[in-house]
Amino acid sequence: MAQKSILITGCSSGIGYDAAHGLKAEGWRVFAACRQQKDCDRLAAEGLETVQLDYSDEASITAALQHVLDQTGGTLDALFNNGAYACPGANEDLPRGALREIFEANVFGWHDLTRQVIPVMRAQGHGHIVNCSSVLGLVVAPWRSAYNSSKFALEALTDTLRIEMRDTGIKVVLIEPGPVTSNIRKNAIPHFEKWIDWENSPRADQYRATLNKRLYKDSDKKDTFELPPSAVTAKLLRALNSANPRPRYYVTTPTYIMGTLRRLLPTRALDWLLAKG
Repeated sequence: MAQKSILITGCSSGIGYDAAHGLKAEGWRVFAACRQQKDCDRLAAEGLETVQLDYSDEASITAALQHVLDQTGGTLDALFNNGAYACPGANEDLPRGALREIFEANVFGWHDLTRQVIPVMRAQGHGHIVNCSSVLGLVVAPWRSAYNSSKFALEALTDTLRIEMRDTGIKVVLIEPGPVTSNIRKNAIPHFEKWIDWENSPRADQYRATLNKRLYKDSDKKDTFELPPSAVTAKLLRALNSANPRPRYYVTTPTYIMGTLRRLLPTRALDWLLAKG
């Protein structure tokens, strides 16, 4: 049986890093993509095939995919869109530029890469496109407006694509983790400092008491029900090994709870619950 190939983005740490090593261990030919070349070099030293890919750079996306296809002879069995970042801050303090920047990386880049992969999978007659969303693509959380909105947009793009691909051999899947061990909180700090003028916000006291503490003091503190990234890799493998995968795979207890409450609770009741953070 020919070795299956997969391109995984956001492999410098967390979910992508674990998925790259986990799938390689399961016999997949993994192309681990990172935004920075130094992370590609580090992963290459660990025995992974790597490629530099920056979702916010259209030329980078095209070049990365072409490199992968050159290595595989023009085929690709699966794509796992995973690389993303957060820009925390109150909605009223979020400038237009911050939203534009996060959507370039978290939405538009994913869409661009997916569109370029589809013709390859159409030609070969099969393929899996798996997008890593979040519990915050199902419900919102305060102070996370930019990330929430990018994941809600991703959910809509993915759901639409799944329906449109029904007449092809391409399977489209969402994985929706809740709290998973990663560097996303630490990695959010530069974006927060770049875009959020919190000291001049009417919510400055709330920043000091909540968000700033979470970012700068409790960044390594585990959340309730937090799972390691291997929990996501397990669901990814389940989706990839299925000829008829589920549309969605939940990961962590909070995702199951919120997925249920979103369907059952009136909006005001859900708002009250989510406002508690």
